Amino acid sequence: MKKIELLAPAGDLEKLKIAIIYGADAVYFGGEFFSLRAGAGNMSIEDIREGVAFAHQRNKKCYMTINIYAHNEDIEPLYSYLRQIRDIDIDAFLVSDPGIIDVIKEVIPDANLHLSTQANLTNYKAAAFWQRAGISRLVMARELSLAEIRMINDYLPETMETESFVHGAMCISYSGRCLLSNFMTGRDSNRGLCAHPCRYRYSLVEEKRPGQYYPIEEDERGSYIMNSKDLCMIRHIPDLAAAGITSAKIEGRMKSIFYVATVIHAYRQAIDAYYANPEHFEFKDEWMDELLKASHREFTTGFYYGYPTGNEQNYKTSKYIKDYSFVGKVLDYDAQTGYAVVEQRNKMTVGETIEIFGPDISFFEQVITEMYDYESGESVQSAPHPQQILKFKVAEPVKKDYILRKKV
Repeated sequence: MKKIELLAPAGDLEKLKIAIIYGADAVYFGGEFFSLRAGAGNMSIEDIREGVAFAHQRNKKCYMTINIYAHNEDIEPLYSYLRQIRDIDIDAFLVSDPGIIDVIKEVIPDANLHLSTQANLTNYKAAAFWQRAGISRLVMARELSLAEIRMINDYLPETMETESFVHGAMCISYSGRCLLSNFMTGRDSNRGLCAHPCRYRYSLVEEKRPGQYYPIEEDERGSYIMNSKDLCMIRHIPDLAAAGITSAKIEGRMKSIFYVATVIHAYRQAIDAYYANPEHFEFKDEWMDELLKASHREFTTGFYYGYPTGNEQNYKTSKYIKDYSFVGKVLDYDAQTGYAVVEQRNKMTVGETIEIFGPDISFFEQVITEMYDYESGESVQSAPHPQQILKFKVAEPVKKDYILRKKV
């Protein structure tokens, strides 16, 4: 049985490296142009070069998103951009626009092409069409059930790969193709500038009664009529494998390295445990407990087990649940003294209890009994300055890139 690939978001170079360190088999990222997450940090050409080299040294893969729906003025800049990156050994390009597909084939003839979910592939005839067009992997539309995905895979040759989102935020749209942002804010969601109006708070107003707003629900807190819960399929790895999915994709190029590390770490453990013993696989609640420590909304399985009902929406709030905050990342550790060098990401204070986790451990609790500024060596009681470098003793050995978090 071929193991499902765990595919992680990489909003910038740091997130790319963290995703791979914490167990991703592959990452997907955007450049500074032509990606649907223009608000992410994204990656310069030099970042891409460094990130691809980092991944390939560890036998991991890198996929680049060029999945906007291009307008005329995008075509010539796209030619120029592709000529600048064609010497980088990018494993595949995620695409949705037939014109962009042609441009990539022209500039980088041997490029592997993956069809983005934006192309909303929903049937086996469309899959066959894209195969003839030279696509090597198909990202399934989010509107498909596991049974439909299994049927599409049954019609495809074994050489064709399929990929599905398994975790993260869900758009209220058709496979991510939404015009709300364009209409309400002038920001084109299909060119990477979505303002996320599906998360706005809405009320109803009657045209002859301006200023009188009526909530579209039974209480006074407002309405979130397009506010989907987050997708989460970690409990259903066997069903994903049975559907023939090649790659399990995590959403979140806009998220923090804490989110990426936490989610990838949990899914890595679940996937590995399943393939170690498929017939006797048992889900461990500790994996879900870990997922819940990253910011999230309530969870849903989306369309995988049939059409969603009203239970897949949150009508009360669009806010994230944040029970833990990301407070630091380990830069170095001295085994002889037991001191760790840490880059602060949120305020830490002497006397606080934190948790430390890494790609090869679960987590352990640590009370900060003393703390020193790394540069001056002076004792400090708190670390309020962004990315301040600190040093303090830890109870157990740690490694570079371990993550520090605390309960809020």
